[in-house]
Amino acid sequence: MQLWSIEGALPALAVSGYEITSEISDVYNCIAWAAEDDTKWWSYPDEHYWPEWAPRSPEIEALVQVFAGLGYAVCHGDAREPGYDKVALYARDGEWQHAARQLEDGRWTSKLGPFEDITHPSLQDLAGELYGSVHCIMRRPSA
Repeated sequence: MQLWSIEGALPALAVSGYEITSEISDVYNCIAWAAEDDTKWWSYPDEHYWPEWAPRSPEIEALVQVFAGLGYAVCHGDAREPGYDKVALYARDGEWQHAARQLEDGRWTSKLGPFEDITHPSLQDLAGELYGSVHCIMRRPSA
């Protein structure tokens, strides 16, 4: 019996065209991956890493503060902008659920909980029951 199915959990991916880009790993999660850290799990409970500048909270505004502390600011539009890095923050019922990072080619990369990393063409590919919807897009100047 298969316990995890990407397309079962995120049915829009079945038609959009996604690529698995890593092996399964429970070392890091989507928040860490969006922050370009694949060395630890980022989450608000005390047993996980969480930046000191943001409140330890499941509320989406706490996650906005995490990325603001990394130099990101809320922006409009998910189109690729040369010279900027972008992240998308997802929420459901006021609580953060997921974060995705934009790649240089305009596609997005996501870490699916303790499972694989994927690339996907659209932010809407992940919207739905599991992750909710995109709360905001944030950008910062590329390093």
